[in-house]
Amino acid sequence: MSSPGAQPTDEPIRAELFSVERLEEHARALAEAQGTSGRRGRLKLISRRLAENGEVLLASYRELAEAIREEALLTPAAEWLVDNFHLVESQLHEVRENLPPAYYRELPKLAEGHLAGYPRVYGIAWALVAHLDSRFDPEALQRFVDAYQEVTPLTIGELWALPITLRVILMENLRRMADQIVDGRRLRRAADETADDLLGVGKADSGVTKAALDRLPSGPLPQPYAVQLIRRLRDHDPESTPALGWLLERLSDEGITADEIVAQTHDRQSATNVTVRNIITSLRQISSFDWAELVEKVSLVDRELRARSNFADMSFATRDRYRHAIEDLSKGSGTLELDVAVAALDLARTDVTDPRRGEPGFYLLGDGRLELESEVEFRPDAGLRTSRMVRRHPGVFYLGAIALVTALALAIPLL
Repeated sequence: MSSPGAQPTDEPIRAELFSVERLEEHARALAEAQGTSGRRGRLKLISRRLAENGEVLLASYRELAEAIREEALLTPAAEWLVDNFHLVESQLHEVRENLPPAYYRELPKLAEGHLAGYPRVYGIAWALVAHLDSRFDPEALQRFVDAYQEVTPLTIGELWALPITLRVILMENLRRMADQIVDGRRLRRAADETADDLLGVGKADSGVTKAALDRLPSGPLPQPYAVQLIRRLRDHDPESTPALGWLLERLSDEGITADEIVAQTHDRQSATNVTVRNIITSLRQISSFDWAELVEKVSLVDRELRARSNFADMSFATRDRYRHAIEDLSKGSGTLELDVAVAALDLARTDVTDPRRGEPGFYLLGDGRLELESEVEFRPDAGLRTSRMVRRHPGVFYLGAIALVTALALAIPLL
């Protein structure tokens, strides 16, 4: 007789289901509570866990697919996973290929809590997945981010990191659900083996029956195991099969009745079915969603530029160059991105003879860049200082390079 295995240690990422209004309240509270730190972060842990999730999901798929070939009955959640594993596999590959190490390292990291060291956007995506039960809702996402930014502005990089981070969290949750599905199936098989032993004992020796039950592990019985035993034993005559009495007595010692544990297991299985379906559907929707449009809607920098310039009339490529320039100036000065945008807009003047100075792009990308850098106290790194010096004195560096190469060429035979 097989002993039932342990329950999964990682619970599903699932919390109280929130309405959009309640989600907005939670976003504000989360922004108040989430402090950031300058620590390097846990990108290696994220990458390692993502790889591990892929291995677990593949092993789960193979086990469940084998069960289908054996014509075993599977839960709807297990069928969802098997039928859509091609999508899961392609999403895992895409996320692994596009998870940018340098990019993630630059994102603000959480200072405390169970996600300490992870990017702040990781905590935001975790909250959305938990309180929407892994359902992708663009309107809820936009309102959540808007409400969060009423308290704490998010960086442009964080906004662009949302889609891949959501998929990372959804994969984490799917792995946890797969653990639960496979573990439940193994527990039910172990219960069937126990039931076969108990039903084969016969009516004469109740001591053997009790000994079979006593071999069960100490502590509360895993729910799938107990429910499967109840189903197998309930229809048998208690006189000829006293095992059910022993099982009900043990459950009573644990403070639960057979009807209660059956109802709880049914509810849990239904919740698992819904969550797995939501994850698969969300992964498909996230891949086809227009993230550029959403980012530009929720970006506080974009809103400021649209309100005070002709930013909205520019091409996407130009708008993106503006955003990259603002990001670079923010990182090199310690000034918030929104404040950099405001500084560029404040410098732009429409009442001067040079119309170029009336555009923030003159200061972000053009000849007014040094003026804006001075305004936000930008500190160029060594590489940028060198490249600027080369551009400022190209002839000197060109001739110097020729002289250096010539000197080296002459030094070699002399040496």
